[in-house]
Amino acid sequence: MSRSVLFDTETTGLDPLLGDRVIEVACLELHRDLPTGRTFHCFVDPERDINPDATRVHGLTRADLRGRPLFAAIAGDLIEFLSDDPLVAHNAPFDFGFLNAEFARLGLPSLGPDRMVDTLALAKTRFPGLPNSLDALCRRFDIDLSERTTHNALLDCRLLGEVYVELTGGRQRGLLLADDAGDSLPAIAYELAGPRHPVLVTVDADALARHAAFVARLREAVWLQ
Repeated sequence: MSRSVLFDTETTGLDPLLGDRVIEVACLELHRDLPTGRTFHCFVDPERDINPDATRVHGLTRADLRGRPLFAAIAGDLIEFLSDDPLVAHNAPFDFGFLNAEFARLGLPSLGPDRMVDTLALAKTRFPGLPNSLDALCRRFDIDLSERTTHNALLDCRLLGEVYVELTGGRQRGLLLADDAGDSLPAIAYELAGPRHPVLVTVDADALARHAAFVARLREAVWLQ
């Protein structure tokens, strides 16, 4: 996939089927699984009280959200940002459930499960039996958590963006073998300056000859297998 969107929600409680609502939604655009810097973020007036247990998690109260736009007012911009691309979230069924409940209230199409990429499921596969919360994964990958005093959706997206890079192979995932110019020499296109500014590095004949000479001196070189 080329473009995908990583997203997170904060809510009034745990169950949209019991009337809990979205109060914050944040999205982060990814290109080849790396953040581009383009984001969508909005607080929402849920038109109802917030469970105190939820407030202890994200720090938001009913008073904080009075005067914020209703979900109906942001739905169009949110749908445009999400587009038709794969959607990445930590414990994705939770966030999908809440957004789909909001879309259903407005008579809008739901997000299909085929678009879901669940980083919690990825983490459980890679680290079975270990804690795989966002905090635990950040500590495991040595990602700075100093700003995370509450569950802010946009900050969580940015942290999860870094975690997702590690879960999908680290920064080397931006390295692509390419020969876009049609040149007969090997080339590597890599996103050193970000996915919008690929750098093409070609290997000249002299470098290839020196590499061949180096490989010839090795016993059972993997390049020759």
